[in-house]
Amino acid sequence: MAGRRHAVWAGLSLALALVVGCGGGPAPDAARADVQHVLDRRAEAVLERDESAYRGTEAPVSGGRDHPAAGTAEFANLRGLPLASWSYRLTGFHRSGDRATAEAELRYRIRGYDKVPITAARALTLTRDDGTWYVASDEPAERAAEQLWEQGAVRAVKGERSLVLGVGQSAAALRGYAALADRAVPAVTEAWGDGWAGRVVVLVPRSLDGMAGLLGAPASGYRGIAAVTTGETGGSPKAPADRIIVNPDAYGVLGGLGRQVVLSHETTHVATRAATTAATPLWLSEGFADWVGYRGAGRTAVQVAPELQRAVLEGRAPSRLPTDADFGFGGNATQLAQAYESGWLACRMIADRWGEVRLNEFYRAVGDHERRAGAVEGALRDVLGTTPERFTEQWRAYLRAQLG
Repeated sequence: MAGRRHAVWAGLSLALALVVGCGGGPAPDAARADVQHVLDRRAEAVLERDESAYRGTEAPVSGGRDHPAAGTAEFANLRGLPLASWSYRLTGFHRSGDRATAEAELRYRIRGYDKVPITAARALTLTRDDGTWYVASDEPAERAAEQLWEQGAVRAVKGERSLVLGVGQSAAALRGYAALADRAVPAVTEAWGDGWAGRVVVLVPRSLDGMAGLLGAPASGYRGIAAVTTGETGGSPKAPADRIIVNPDAYGVLGGLGRQVVLSHETTHVATRAATTAATPLWLSEGFADWVGYRGAGRTAVQVAPELQRAVLEGRAPSRLPTDADFGFGGNATQLAQAYESGWLACRMIADRWGEVRLNEFYRAVGDHERRAGAVEGALRDVLGTTPERFTEQWRAYLRAQLG
Protein backbone atom coordinates (compact mmCIF):
# COMPACT_ATOMS: atom_id res chain seq x y z
CA MET A 1 0.00 0.00 0.00
CA ALA A 2 1.37 3.34 -0.90
CA GLY A 3 0.33 5.10 2.27
CA ARG A 4 -2.21 7.20 0.33
CA ARG A 5 0.75 8.65 -1.49
CA HIS A 6 1.12 11.50 0.92
CA ALA A 7 4.55 12.39 2.21
CA VAL A 8 4.76 12.26 6.03
CA TRP A 9 7.62 14.72 6.35
CA ALA A 10 6.12 18.18 5.62
CA GLY A 11 7.67 21.35 7.13
CA LEU A 12 5.97 24.10 9.13
CA SER A 13 5.47 27.76 8.21
CA LEU A 14 8.07 30.22 9.52
CA ALA A 15 6.78 32.40 12.38
CA LEU A 16 8.84 35.28 13.77
CA ALA A 17 8.55 36.32 17.42
CA LEU A 18 9.15 40.05 17.76
CA VAL A 19 9.30 42.42 20.69
CA VAL A 20 9.42 46.21 20.71
CA GLY A 21 12.99 47.57 21.01
CA CYS A 22 14.15 50.77 22.64
CA GLY A 23 13.94 52.68 19.37
CA GLY A 24 10.24 51.89 19.03
CA GLY A 25 10.66 49.41 16.11
CA PRO A 26 10.39 45.61 16.30
CA ALA A 27 13.53 43.82 17.48
CA PRO A 28 14.15 40.07 17.69
CA ASP A 29 14.06 38.44 21.11
CA ALA A 30 17.60 37.32 21.95
CA ALA A 31 16.08 34.29 23.66
CA ARG A 32 15.16 32.87 20.28
CA ALA A 33 18.80 32.88 19.19
CA ASP A 34 19.79 31.36 22.54
CA VAL A 35 17.29 28.53 22.08
CA GLN A 36 18.50 27.87 18.54
CA HIS A 37 22.01 27.62 19.96
CA VAL A 38 20.81 25.07 22.54
CA LEU A 39 19.20 23.02 19.75
CA ASP A 40 22.42 23.20 17.73
CA ARG A 41 24.33 21.80 20.71
CA ARG A 42 21.67 19.14 21.14
CA ALA A 43 21.99 18.10 17.49
CA GLU A 44 25.78 17.94 17.72
CA ALA A 45 25.49 15.75 20.80
CA VAL A 46 23.22 13.33 18.92
CA LEU A 47 25.67 13.05 16.02
CA GLU A 48 28.68 12.68 18.32
CA ARG A 49 26.84 10.17 20.54
CA ASP A 50 27.78 12.42 23.46
CA GLU A 51 25.27 11.66 26.20
CA SER A 52 26.79 14.10 28.67
CA ALA A 53 26.47 16.97 26.19
CA TYR A 54 22.91 15.92 25.37
CA ARG A 55 21.97 15.83 29.06
CA GLY A 56 23.38 19.32 29.30
CA THR A 57 20.55 20.56 27.05
CA GLU A 58 17.81 18.85 29.08
CA ALA A 59 15.77 20.54 31.78
CA PRO A 60 15.83 18.65 35.09
CA VAL A 61 12.73 17.10 36.52
CA SER A 62 11.91 17.53 40.20
CA GLY A 63 14.95 16.45 42.15
CA GLY A 64 17.54 18.69 40.52
CA ARG A 65 19.95 18.41 37.63
CA ASP A 66 20.87 14.85 38.58
CA HIS A 67 17.37 13.85 37.40
CA PRO A 68 17.26 14.54 33.65
CA ALA A 69 14.13 14.84 31.53
CA ALA A 70 12.68 11.90 29.62
CA GLY A 71 14.49 12.96 26.44
CA THR A 72 17.63 11.24 27.70
CA ALA A 73 15.91 7.88 27.23
CA GLU A 74 15.19 8.80 23.62
CA PHE A 75 18.85 9.71 23.17
CA ALA A 76 19.73 6.16 24.23
CA ASN A 77 17.11 4.80 21.81
CA LEU A 78 18.93 6.52 18.94
CA ARG A 79 22.19 4.64 19.37
CA GLY A 80 21.26 2.02 16.80
CA LEU A 81 20.31 4.53 14.10
CA PRO A 82 23.10 5.08 11.51
CA LEU A 83 22.90 8.85 11.17
CA ALA A 84 24.62 10.99 8.56
CA SER A 85 23.12 14.30 9.73
CA TRP A 86 20.84 15.73 12.42
CA SER A 87 19.77 19.35 12.87
CA TYR A 88 16.98 21.58 14.16
CA ARG A 89 15.58 24.80 12.71
CA LEU A 90 13.30 26.94 14.82
CA THR A 91 10.13 27.84 12.96
CA GLY A 92 8.18 29.39 15.83
CA PHE A 93 9.02 30.79 19.27
CA HIS A 94 6.70 32.00 22.04
CA ARG A 95 8.21 33.20 25.32
CA SER A 96 6.65 34.05 28.67
CA GLY A 97 9.34 34.95 31.19
CA ASP A 98 11.50 31.94 31.94
CA ARG A 99 9.27 29.55 30.01
CA ALA A 100 8.80 29.17 26.27
CA THR A 101 7.21 26.99 23.66
CA ALA A 102 8.66 26.52 20.20
CA GLU A 103 8.06 24.82 16.89
CA ALA A 104 11.03 23.33 15.10
CA GLU A 105 11.85 21.36 12.02
CA LEU A 106 13.99 18.32 12.75
CA ARG A 107 16.06 17.28 9.73
CA TYR A 108 18.02 14.02 9.64
CA ARG A 109 19.57 11.63 7.14
CA ILE A 110 20.24 7.92 7.44
CA ARG A 111 23.74 7.12 6.23
CA GLY A 112 23.83 5.42 2.84
CA TYR A 113 20.10 5.81 2.16
CA ASP A 114 18.85 9.40 2.39
CA LYS A 115 20.29 11.74 -0.23
CA VAL A 116 18.54 14.68 1.43
CA PRO A 117 17.16 14.96 4.96
CA ILE A 118 13.80 13.76 6.14
CA THR A 119 11.96 16.50 7.99
CA ALA A 120 9.77 16.09 11.06
CA ALA A 121 7.72 18.81 12.76
CA ARG A 122 8.46 19.07 16.47
CA ALA A 123 6.83 20.90 19.38
CA LEU A 124 9.12 21.89 22.24
CA THR A 125 8.74 23.38 25.69
CA LEU A 126 11.71 25.09 27.30
CA THR A 127 12.65 26.58 30.64
CA ARG A 128 15.34 29.08 31.60
CA ASP A 129 17.49 28.60 34.68
CA ASP A 130 20.21 31.06 35.70
CA GLY A 131 20.17 32.61 32.24
CA THR A 132 20.41 29.32 30.31
CA TRP A 133 17.62 27.70 28.31
CA TYR A 134 16.93 23.95 28.59
CA VAL A 135 14.62 21.59 26.68
CA ALA A 136 11.82 20.32 28.92
CA SER A 137 10.01 18.33 26.21
CA ASP A 138 10.55 17.51 22.54
CA GLU A 139 7.50 15.85 20.94
CA PRO A 140 5.82 15.49 17.55
CA ALA A 141 3.92 18.61 16.55
CA GLU A 142 0.13 18.43 16.43
CA ARG A 143 -0.97 16.01 13.68
CA ALA A 144 2.68 15.04 13.02
CA ALA A 145 3.88 11.45 13.08
CA GLU A 146 6.03 9.86 15.75
CA GLN A 147 9.60 8.84 15.04
CA LEU A 148 10.71 5.25 15.54
CA TRP A 149 13.10 6.04 18.42
CA GLU A 150 10.22 7.54 20.39
CA GLN A 151 8.75 4.05 20.63
CA GLY A 152 11.84 2.36 22.10
CA ALA A 153 15.44 1.43 21.43
CA VAL A 154 16.15 1.13 17.71
CA ARG A 155 17.88 -2.02 16.50
CA ALA A 156 19.39 -1.90 12.99
CA VAL A 157 20.09 -4.83 10.67
CA LYS A 158 21.81 -4.14 7.36
CA GLY A 159 21.17 -6.47 4.43
CA GLU A 160 22.85 -6.45 1.04
CA ARG A 161 20.20 -4.15 -0.41
CA SER A 162 18.22 -3.12 2.65
CA LEU A 163 18.32 -1.49 6.04
CA VAL A 164 15.81 -2.77 8.59
CA LEU A 165 15.16 -0.68 11.70
CA GLY A 166 13.06 -2.21 14.45
CA VAL A 167 11.74 -1.55 17.95
CA GLY A 168 10.81 -4.43 20.22
CA GLN A 169 12.02 -6.93 17.61
CA SER A 170 14.77 -9.53 17.92
CA ALA A 171 17.82 -9.39 15.71
CA ALA A 172 16.76 -12.72 14.18
CA ALA A 173 13.34 -11.35 13.25
CA LEU A 174 14.87 -8.26 11.65
CA ARG A 175 17.32 -10.41 9.69
CA GLY A 176 14.29 -12.25 8.31
CA TYR A 177 12.85 -8.97 7.04
CA ALA A 178 16.21 -8.04 5.54
CA ALA A 179 16.45 -11.36 3.69
CA LEU A 180 13.02 -10.87 2.12
CA ALA A 181 13.80 -7.25 1.22
CA ASP A 182 17.10 -8.32 -0.33
CA ARG A 183 15.20 -10.74 -2.57
CA ALA A 184 12.55 -8.15 -3.39
CA VAL A 185 14.96 -5.52 -4.73
CA PRO A 186 16.37 -7.51 -7.68
CA ALA A 187 12.92 -8.94 -8.48
CA VAL A 188 11.52 -5.42 -8.70
CA THR A 189 14.47 -4.24 -10.77
CA GLU A 190 13.93 -7.11 -13.21
CA ALA A 191 10.30 -6.08 -13.66
CA TRP A 192 10.66 -2.27 -13.60
CA GLY A 193 14.24 -1.53 -14.61
CA ASP A 194 17.26 -0.19 -12.79
CA GLY A 195 16.45 3.52 -12.82
CA TRP A 196 15.93 3.69 -9.06
CA ALA A 197 18.04 3.52 -5.88
CA GLY A 198 18.01 -0.29 -5.70
CA ARG A 199 17.78 -0.40 -1.90
CA VAL A 200 15.04 -0.03 0.71
CA VAL A 201 14.55 1.09 4.30
CA VAL A 202 12.11 -1.03 6.33
CA LEU A 203 10.71 0.11 9.67
CA VAL A 204 9.32 -2.58 11.99
CA PRO A 205 7.60 -1.18 15.10
CA ARG A 206 6.48 -3.30 18.03
CA SER A 207 2.80 -3.49 17.04
CA LEU A 208 -0.06 -2.09 14.97
CA ASP A 209 -0.27 0.85 17.35
CA GLY A 210 3.39 1.58 16.70
CA MET A 211 2.78 1.49 12.96
CA ALA A 212 -0.11 3.92 13.35
CA GLY A 213 2.09 6.23 15.40
CA LEU A 214 4.71 6.31 12.65
CA LEU A 215 1.98 7.23 10.18
CA GLY A 216 0.30 9.76 12.46
CA ALA A 217 -3.02 8.02 11.87
CA PRO A 218 -5.58 5.96 13.84
CA ALA A 219 -4.67 2.30 14.21
CA SER A 220 -8.18 1.25 13.17
CA GLY A 221 -7.49 2.34 9.61
CA TYR A 222 -4.58 -0.11 9.22
CA ARG A 223 -5.83 -3.20 11.00
CA GLY A 224 -5.20 -6.15 8.69
CA ILE A 225 -2.86 -4.11 6.46
CA ALA A 226 0.54 -5.82 6.47
CA ALA A 227 2.63 -2.82 5.35
CA VAL A 228 2.54 0.60 3.72
CA THR A 229 5.13 2.76 2.00
CA THR A 230 5.59 6.45 2.68
CA GLY A 231 7.30 8.83 0.28
CA GLU A 232 6.96 11.84 -1.98
CA THR A 233 4.56 11.36 -4.87
CA GLY A 234 6.55 12.03 -8.03
CA GLY A 235 9.64 12.31 -5.84
CA SER A 236 12.86 13.32 -7.56
CA PRO A 237 16.03 11.20 -7.36
CA LYS A 238 17.18 13.63 -4.65
CA ALA A 239 14.18 12.91 -2.40
CA PRO A 240 14.68 11.11 0.93
CA ALA A 241 14.46 7.35 0.77
CA ASP A 242 10.94 5.97 1.08
CA ARG A 243 10.13 4.04 4.25
CA ILE A 244 8.35 0.71 4.16
CA ILE A 245 6.45 0.53 7.46
CA VAL A 246 5.38 -2.93 8.59
CA ASN A 247 2.39 -3.86 10.71
CA PRO A 248 3.91 -6.82 12.58
CA ASP A 249 0.48 -7.97 13.80
CA ALA A 250 -0.86 -8.53 10.27
CA TYR A 251 2.48 -9.44 8.71
CA GLY A 252 3.12 -12.10 11.32
CA VAL A 253 0.12 -14.23 10.30
CA LEU A 254 1.22 -14.46 6.65
CA GLY A 255 2.97 -17.45 5.20
CA GLY A 256 6.33 -17.34 3.45
CA LEU A 257 4.93 -16.41 0.03
CA GLY A 258 2.62 -13.80 1.50
CA ARG A 259 5.49 -12.11 3.33
CA GLN A 260 7.61 -12.02 0.19
CA VAL A 261 4.74 -10.66 -1.89
CA VAL A 262 4.14 -7.88 0.66
CA LEU A 263 7.75 -6.73 0.67
CA SER A 264 8.02 -7.02 -3.11
CA HIS A 265 4.79 -5.02 -3.45
CA GLU A 266 6.05 -2.26 -1.17
CA THR A 267 9.48 -2.26 -2.79
CA THR A 268 7.73 -1.69 -6.11
CA HIS A 269 6.22 1.49 -4.68
CA VAL A 270 9.73 2.61 -3.76
CA ALA A 271 11.03 1.87 -7.27
CA THR A 272 8.12 3.52 -9.09
CA ARG A 273 7.86 6.59 -6.82
CA ALA A 274 9.29 9.07 -9.34
CA ALA A 275 6.88 7.83 -12.02
CA THR A 276 3.86 7.84 -9.69
CA THR A 277 2.12 11.21 -9.64
CA ALA A 278 -1.24 12.75 -8.87
CA ALA A 279 -2.29 11.55 -12.32
CA THR A 280 -1.80 7.87 -11.39
CA PRO A 281 -5.00 6.12 -10.23
CA LEU A 282 -4.71 3.68 -7.36
CA TRP A 283 -5.92 0.76 -9.47
CA LEU A 284 -2.76 1.21 -11.54
CA SER A 285 -0.23 1.90 -8.79
CA GLU A 286 -1.55 -0.82 -6.48
CA GLY A 287 -2.31 -3.23 -9.31
CA PHE A 288 1.19 -2.84 -10.74
CA ALA A 289 2.76 -3.37 -7.32
CA ASP A 290 0.75 -6.57 -6.89
CA TRP A 291 1.66 -7.65 -10.42
CA VAL A 292 5.35 -7.33 -9.58
CA GLY A 293 4.81 -9.01 -6.22
CA TYR A 294 3.19 -12.09 -7.77
CA ARG A 295 5.31 -12.10 -10.93
CA GLY A 296 7.09 -15.42 -11.13
CA ALA A 297 5.27 -16.83 -8.09
CA GLY A 298 3.37 -19.40 -10.16
CA ARG A 299 0.00 -18.48 -8.70
CA THR A 300 -3.17 -18.59 -10.77
CA ALA A 301 -5.76 -15.83 -10.95
CA VAL A 302 -8.14 -17.97 -8.87
CA GLN A 303 -5.53 -18.31 -6.12
CA VAL A 304 -4.70 -14.60 -6.03
CA ALA A 305 -8.19 -13.15 -6.54
CA PRO A 306 -10.65 -15.26 -4.48
CA GLU A 307 -13.00 -12.38 -3.61
CA LEU A 308 -13.26 -11.28 -7.21
CA GLN A 309 -13.84 -14.86 -8.35
CA ARG A 310 -16.70 -15.16 -5.88
CA ALA A 311 -18.28 -12.03 -7.34
CA VAL A 312 -17.85 -13.30 -10.90
CA LEU A 313 -19.39 -16.70 -10.09
CA GLU A 314 -22.34 -15.02 -8.34
CA GLY A 315 -22.99 -12.73 -11.29
CA ARG A 316 -21.68 -9.66 -9.50
CA ALA A 317 -18.63 -9.00 -11.66
CA PRO A 318 -17.64 -5.32 -11.49
CA SER A 319 -18.72 -3.12 -14.37
CA ARG A 320 -15.82 -0.67 -13.99
CA LEU A 321 -12.28 -0.45 -12.75
CA PRO A 322 -12.04 0.49 -9.07
CA THR A 323 -11.93 4.14 -8.06
CA ASP A 324 -9.48 5.55 -5.52
CA ALA A 325 -12.27 5.54 -2.93
CA ASP A 326 -12.54 1.75 -3.26
CA PHE A 327 -9.04 1.46 -1.77
CA GLY A 328 -9.97 3.09 1.54
CA PHE A 329 -8.38 1.12 4.40
CA GLY A 330 -11.20 1.89 6.80
CA GLY A 331 -13.98 0.62 4.56
CA ASN A 332 -15.44 -2.75 3.67
CA ALA A 333 -12.77 -5.47 3.71
CA THR A 334 -14.34 -7.40 0.82
CA GLN A 335 -14.58 -4.28 -1.31
CA LEU A 336 -10.95 -3.47 -0.54
CA ALA A 337 -9.81 -6.96 -1.51
CA GLN A 338 -11.77 -6.80 -4.77
CA ALA A 339 -10.23 -3.41 -5.56
CA TYR A 340 -6.70 -4.79 -5.21
CA GLU A 341 -7.54 -7.93 -7.13
CA SER A 342 -9.16 -5.88 -9.91
CA GLY A 343 -6.13 -3.64 -10.28
CA TRP A 344 -3.81 -6.64 -10.31
CA LEU A 345 -5.81 -8.39 -13.03
CA ALA A 346 -5.92 -5.20 -15.13
CA CYS A 347 -2.12 -4.98 -15.03
CA ARG A 348 -1.78 -8.72 -15.60
CA MET A 349 -4.02 -8.42 -18.64
CA ILE A 350 -1.86 -5.63 -20.09
CA ALA A 351 1.26 -7.75 -19.55
CA ASP A 352 -0.41 -10.79 -21.14
CA ARG A 353 -1.93 -8.97 -24.12
CA TRP A 354 0.50 -6.16 -24.87
CA GLY A 355 3.63 -7.35 -23.08
CA GLU A 356 5.55 -6.34 -19.97
CA VAL A 357 7.45 -3.57 -21.76
CA ARG A 358 4.18 -1.91 -22.76
CA LEU A 359 2.86 -2.25 -19.21
CA ASN A 360 5.86 -0.28 -17.94
CA GLU A 361 5.46 2.28 -20.71
CA PHE A 362 1.78 2.64 -19.88
CA TYR A 363 2.54 3.21 -16.19
CA ARG A 364 5.09 5.90 -16.99
CA ALA A 365 2.88 7.55 -19.58
CA VAL A 366 0.03 7.94 -17.10
CA GLY A 367 2.36 9.47 -14.50
CA ASP A 368 3.79 11.91 -17.06
CA HIS A 369 0.50 13.84 -17.07
CA GLU A 370 0.26 16.86 -14.79
CA ARG A 371 -3.21 15.97 -13.56
CA ARG A 372 -5.61 13.03 -13.40
CA ALA A 373 -8.04 14.19 -16.09
CA GLY A 374 -7.14 12.58 -19.39
CA ALA A 375 -4.07 10.75 -18.07
CA VAL A 376 -5.31 7.18 -18.38
CA GLU A 377 -7.24 7.97 -21.57
CA GLY A 378 -4.16 9.43 -23.22
CA ALA A 379 -1.90 6.55 -22.20
CA LEU A 380 -4.45 3.97 -23.37
CA ARG A 381 -4.54 5.69 -26.76
CA ASP A 382 -0.82 6.38 -27.17
CA VAL A 383 0.68 3.24 -25.62
CA LEU A 384 -1.95 0.52 -25.97
CA GLY A 385 -3.92 1.84 -28.96
CA THR A 386 -7.28 1.48 -27.27
CA THR A 387 -9.98 3.50 -25.51
CA PRO A 388 -11.25 3.42 -21.92
CA GLU A 389 -14.48 1.77 -23.06
CA ARG A 390 -12.74 -0.97 -25.05
CA PHE A 391 -10.17 -1.50 -22.30
CA THR A 392 -12.89 -1.91 -19.67
CA GLU A 393 -14.74 -4.44 -21.82
CA GLN A 394 -11.50 -6.36 -22.44
CA TRP A 395 -10.78 -6.35 -18.72
CA ARG A 396 -14.28 -7.63 -17.86
CA ALA A 397 -13.92 -10.41 -20.42
CA TYR A 398 -10.51 -11.24 -18.94
CA LEU A 399 -12.09 -11.54 -15.49
CA ARG A 400 -14.67 -13.98 -16.78
CA ALA A 401 -12.06 -16.03 -18.63
CA GLN A 402 -9.66 -16.19 -15.68
CA LEU A 403 -12.13 -16.52 -12.83
CA GLY A 404 -15.32 -17.95 -14.30
